[in-house]
Amino acid sequence: MVNLGRRRMRGERRRKLHLSKIYSFACGKQSLKEDYSQIGGRGYSRVVFCNEPESFEAGIRSYADNSVSSTKYTLASFLPKSLFEQFRRVANFYFLVTGILAFTKLAPYTAVSAILPLIIIVGATMIKEGIEDFQRKKQDIEVNNRRVKVHTGHGTFEYTEWKNLKVGHIVKIMKDEFFPADLLLLSSSYEDAFCYVETMNLDGETNLKLKQGLEVTSSLHEDFHFGDFKATIKCEDPNANLYSFVGGMEYEEQQYPLSPLQLLLRDSKLRNTDYIFGAVIFSGHDTKVIQNSTDAPSKRSKVEKKMDRVIYFLFCILFLMAFVGSIFFGIATEDDLDNGLMKRWYLRPDDSTIFFDPKRAPAAAIFHFLTALMLYGFFIPISLYVSIEIVKVLQSIFINQDIHMYYEDADKPAHARTSNLNEELGQVDTILSDKTGTLTCNSMEFIKCSIAGVAYGRGVTEVERAMNRKNGYPLVDDTRGSTVRNSPVKGFNFSDERIMNGKWVDEPYANVIQNFFRLLSICHTAIPEVDEDTGNVSYETESPDEAAFVIAAREIGFEFYKRTQTSLSMYELDPVSGDKIERMYKLLNVLEFNSSRKRMSVIVKDEKGRIFLLCKGADSVMFERLAKDGREFEEKTLEHVHEYADAGLRTLILAYRELDENQYKEFDNEISQAKNLISEDRETLIEEVSDKIERNLILLGATAVEDKLQNGVPDCIDKLAQAGIKIWVLTGDKMETAINIGFACSLLRQGMKQIIIHLETPDIKALEKAGDKGAIVKASRESIRHQISEAAQQLTASRGTSQQAFALIIDGKSLTYALEDNMKNMFLDLAIRCASVICCRSSPKQKALVTRLVKSGTGKTTLAIGDGANDVGMLQEADIGIGISGVEGMQAVMSSDIAIAQFCYLERLLLVHGHWCYRRISSMICYFFYKNITFGFTLFLYEVYASFSGQPAYNDWFLSLYNVFFSSLPVIALGVFDQDVSARYCLRVSLLFTLQQAIVFS
Repeated sequence: MVNLGRRRMRGERRRKLHLSKIYSFACGKQSLKEDYSQIGGRGYSRVVFCNEPESFEAGIRSYADNSVSSTKYTLASFLPKSLFEQFRRVANFYFLVTGILAFTKLAPYTAVSAILPLIIIVGATMIKEGIEDFQRKKQDIEVNNRRVKVHTGHGTFEYTEWKNLKVGHIVKIMKDEFFPADLLLLSSSYEDAFCYVETMNLDGETNLKLKQGLEVTSSLHEDFHFGDFKATIKCEDPNANLYSFVGGMEYEEQQYPLSPLQLLLRDSKLRNTDYIFGAVIFSGHDTKVIQNSTDAPSKRSKVEKKMDRVIYFLFCILFLMAFVGSIFFGIATEDDLDNGLMKRWYLRPDDSTIFFDPKRAPAAAIFHFLTALMLYGFFIPISLYVSIEIVKVLQSIFINQDIHMYYEDADKPAHARTSNLNEELGQVDTILSDKTGTLTCNSMEFIKCSIAGVAYGRGVTEVERAMNRKNGYPLVDDTRGSTVRNSPVKGFNFSDERIMNGKWVDEPYANVIQNFFRLLSICHTAIPEVDEDTGNVSYETESPDEAAFVIAAREIGFEFYKRTQTSLSMYELDPVSGDKIERMYKLLNVLEFNSSRKRMSVIVKDEKGRIFLLCKGADSVMFERLAKDGREFEEKTLEHVHEYADAGLRTLILAYRELDENQYKEFDNEISQAKNLISEDRETLIEEVSDKIERNLILLGATAVEDKLQNGVPDCIDKLAQAGIKIWVLTGDKMETAINIGFACSLLRQGMKQIIIHLETPDIKALEKAGDKGAIVKASRESIRHQISEAAQQLTASRGTSQQAFALIIDGKSLTYALEDNMKNMFLDLAIRCASVICCRSSPKQKALVTRLVKSGTGKTTLAIGDGANDVGMLQEADIGIGISGVEGMQAVMSSDIAIAQFCYLERLLLVHGHWCYRRISSMICYFFYKNITFGFTLFLYEVYASFSGQPAYNDWFLSLYNVFFSSLPVIALGVFDQDVSARYCLRVSLLFTLQQAIVFS
């Protein structure tokens, strides 16, 4: 760690750490001899001159400025681009051509009466586009004009707008401010240049991330220290990867490696740190968050696509009528002058223009064809598009204002973020849902645990209640007679008189229980907050699970209350004296949790000088890491883990090992060397070193936390199933947990036959032990193909004999093969024949691929619903994306089409608003076509009696305003207010949803 004594000798002022919230990820100083082979090469050519943004060298590189723009148009491009967008629509282009022709003698009406309606319609749409883009411009101005302290020279920092920042500027960010650009962390208000960052705007995660500057710059705490600060940074070019950064810094003629630990990303927020100093590395459109921003996929409803086809059909009718009329007109014109006898004498065929000249009848017929195209143009409803847009906006307001979809606890109403897809809500065939935070609350409660092979915790979970109801058993609640807390503690729903209130000291394995809860109170990244008035300790954690563990340890008697750069302090119950004593553990290393490691470890030194590695992780990776003499409780623990999974609980395995000084020194050297590398292999090497030390563990037990279902989820799923909607759940949970949650939320029902596809077969396991990857892949692929074929035969065989419903359950490993090109259609055919589908252990990419498969394979409307950043791909891939505005940040909401606060609101959104919007829009379009076709045919019939002479039956202005004003308002009123049945009946009779799809606009 940093040599604090040496720094104090420099005479620089330091901040006192009374209740520091800092911990260290690694020990050891940065090596001065590093591998810089990549720097300067392709993709690593960026050079930043810190504190010299106006220098000649910086100027010739002409990096992007820090202003950003999300607008579609500029002042100069608005008119041409907007006009181009409007006249891409075939109807608008047609009316533009007829409007131009209206200035010729061919026109059956005046030019003004033809052009004015087009100007009104196109103008109204352009104004709407302009207003929307102006709103985006206002947001850009607000962001670009935010203020930040920047170094102006001689150690002075002054406020300037974000847009004025340049690469190389030194900025000072205060607590709870956003970072204006991608910064290199130089120092902070803490001695070791630590800071905490909230990245909710980037990845949707509300947990805090730890960042740490280099030791060499960590002493730059005051403004005046930057008066003569100079450094050169050489790093990777701008890219979209949020989680990687490769570079090096030259400072005082020494080279120092840089890593993502020093990178602060734009739009992140500084938390729990008074201030930081940073150097601008990437600005404006070069920042990683802007590099990641992609245009949302353009989604159009099926009704709108079908409407386009109807308009094309009407164009065909229009051209046919004009063609037939021109032929008849040509024949009649040719016969007008027969041996000096004039049939249509009033047209003066003996002294006529080319339009009625019998001698030039073919030319007259061609000109008549053009005239007829203009005259019969009233078949095409010019105001249809703009009327539909008005109606959809008003429908969206009704959705937003629905009091029945307002979540009072969080003060969150429903929010239709786009109005383009209202009618799609009434055509949904398949719902693809996330589980955690979508069906459940993502609010974890510690409810059970297994320690030394003994199960503790007498609570009954919601899944257990559902299973008991399903099996017809009476509900057994073992909490009677156990210790009852006076007031409930959030995150802690545990009750067992054997270990609560200090009684764990009397248990046979008291030392194991002590180590178990000690591990829970130490192995985490929580930040303690002590209320100065009450003395109560609360925790800010990276996940709800972690909060539940720290709170559980506190409630049992292991209260973690303080963290510094190098230590953790807690109050423990001493089993000998029975008193609460303070203990301090020196924090040496934290080996972080990630989705591939599936575990987290800390290395600490206790007051006696003993070094321990404490580890918690998923059972799939933990049991294989146990030492031969550390498996005493393995069998019983494994049995309890399966029981907890059956009860719908999330489990983690806890284990530890003691390290001697030599083992730790060897590890510390290796991990320091790995972290100091500047190469693509850096993370791999860190993982290898971590993996080597996290072996030979001694098992302590397992934890079990419950993620409760949201209110109303089972009833909502029941109603949606009755409406004929298929529901798929795509979750990262293991199969047993997902199945039991499925029963609890009515996705799986009693009597439903389960088809389980997995790769946990003896043959596959034997190949995995042998390690032949090629053979494993081949055998796995064949196994999945065989299981899918067998299940399809089973469904076919049962079709004629019974009405039994089937549920398909598949794990992530199997899904990888099922989604391959040569097998995905087989998988889809099987899945759509099942009433429910659950995909377990599925990755974010698999969620998106499954959604794409269902959407493209069935051709029917798909709806995806989720709450986290890992659901974004799925939401964007589906026809309709619904974001749950829950506790996992706003990334899903920002990528969604409609946002709701609770899953149960989906019932009203689809069965009521979906039913109404689909019917209203469909009826409105049919009404539009009906009135225009009727009106157009009166013109055609008049032409029959007028020798197809191209004369209008009505006044010019009546023709023009019929569509735009005279007949639009009744249709718009129908589209906004019509109700075939009330909301109460829509909810009561779910079958209306399915029946409507079959008869409306089909």
